[in-house]
Order: sequence, then structure tokens, then C-alpha cells
Amino acid sequence: MPDHPIDLSIAVEPRPDYRDANVVIQGLIDFNAAHAGGAAPQELLVTLRDHDGKVVGGLSGDTWVGWLQVHALWLADDMRGRGMGRALMLEAEREAVRRGCTQAFLETLSFQALGFYEKLGYTVFSRLEGFPPGGARYAMRKTLESWQAD
Repeated sequence: MPDHPIDLSIAVEPRPDYRDANVVIQGLIDFNAAHAGGAAPQELLVTLRDHDGKVVGGLSGDTWVGWLQVHALWLADDMRGRGMGRALMLEAEREAVRRGCTQAFLETLSFQALGFYEKLGYTVFSRLEGFPPGGARYAMRKTLESWQAD
């Protein structure tokens, strides 16, 4: 116990301010970097734009300590089934290899794109049943090939 009490409060924020969330995220990034030789995640954004420059799809992730982590892959409904998701993934993997990554990690839900990722060479290493109810959440990984940087 500290000699002097600290005046603290814990609160669930009813309308979260993204700046407060960023303080938490940056604090964790800084903590992790201190334990990873100073390395910090490098953001990765790959976009698909229409002829007017509007984003109609994209991939958001980061690279860190030799890994690509895909956080989100999205395509507008009329872009699906045209090979655009595959193109976005391959571009992200190529960039990750260029950045020195040898592995990739992502999560997907049972109603999302499990088969799609498996076709791209990702394998399931964890399955969480009941997330969402009646479904499952999958954690997947892939070893990236150096040829992808060419």
C-alpha cells in the first residue's frame, strides 16, 4: 500500500472519446516496444479505390517483430467475388515481406471468410466456439514466402 492514497476512479465511458482510447493503445504500444528491443508496430493500409477515388475496399493491419497482423479486410458488396480480396491480401503480404516479415496472423468469424483465407494458405491454429453464438472465431497463420516481395 502506498503511504499516500491516490485519488483514482474507474469508469465505463458512455460515449468513448477516441483520444482517450488512443492513450490506452499508445501506452500498450510503448510498453510492448520496451520489451521488444524498441520495435513498435508499423501501420499497413492497402486500399481499393474506384475511378472517382472512393475507397470500395481495403485491408488494415500492421507489421511488428517479423509478423504481419491483418486487423480488417473489407470489400463493398459489388466488389466481392472479383478477386479483389485476394489482390488486397497478396499486396499486404508482399509489403510485409518487404518489411522483413516471415509470418502472418489474422482472425475471422465463421460467417466471414474462413474458406477464403484457407485458399490463400492460412491455417487455423485456434477455434473459439460460441463466438458469436452458434458460430466460431478462428485464429489463423501463414508462413510468408520471400518470393512475395518480388
